[in-house]
Amino acid sequence: MDRDRTTRWLFLAGVAGPLLFVLVFLVEGALRPGYDPATTFVSQLSLGDRGWIQIASLLVSGALILAFAVGLRRALDSGPGSRWGPVMVAVVGLGLVIAGIFPTDPAQGYPPGTPPGPTSSYSWRGGIHLVGALFVFGGLPIAAFVFARRFRAIGDGAWAIYSLVTGVAMPAVFVAASAGANGSAGLAGVAGWLQRASIVIGFAWIALLAVRELRDMRRPLPT
Repeated sequence: MDRDRTTRWLFLAGVAGPLLFVLVFLVEGALRPGYDPATTFVSQLSLGDRGWIQIASLLVSGALILAFAVGLRRALDSGPGSRWGPVMVAVVGLGLVIAGIFPTDPAQGYPPGTPPGPTSSYSWRGGIHLVGALFVFGGLPIAAFVFARRFRAIGDGAWAIYSLVTGVAMPAVFVAASAGANGSAGLAGVAGWLQRASIVIGFAWIALLAVRELRDMRRPLPT
């Protein structure tokens, strides 16, 4: 019973972490003076006098998603994805923590006075931040594909399809956002919105996966 209670709390962390992260960057993006959420990436919110808010969000959300990964590993005893699924979710949480510890470089016109467009050269902190971002935007689609295979094996076609769509859509939208940030015609004015859409697609999947596991903590595999 105590083990089940602990696992439920870990699954609740999987709901709270993504929701906290999305809520903070939406509110901060709307209220931060001199910041344009339409054209500027979420990472730039880690800079400036109020940058500590986004940094705290990255650290706390990352820790919560790491906790969720532990819960998944406890609950998924066997079957496809029982090992690599939780590992890739943990990679996402670790990526957020890394991005929080090592803030990005000024770019895309923020903080005010910074030239528009991507940074011309990365500091060592900015380089490590990019590694954290890679963990998030690369690790999450892989996690979705791993779980798609698991859901197919247990006969949950709806979640298998949803996971596949997430695994394809999140990186596709992020590539469009990156193209916009680098000045691609027609996308530069919405690069920030596209990046936010990519994050919401992926993080909604994590939160809903946590809700699903809360409802059915031990889903038997077909024999």
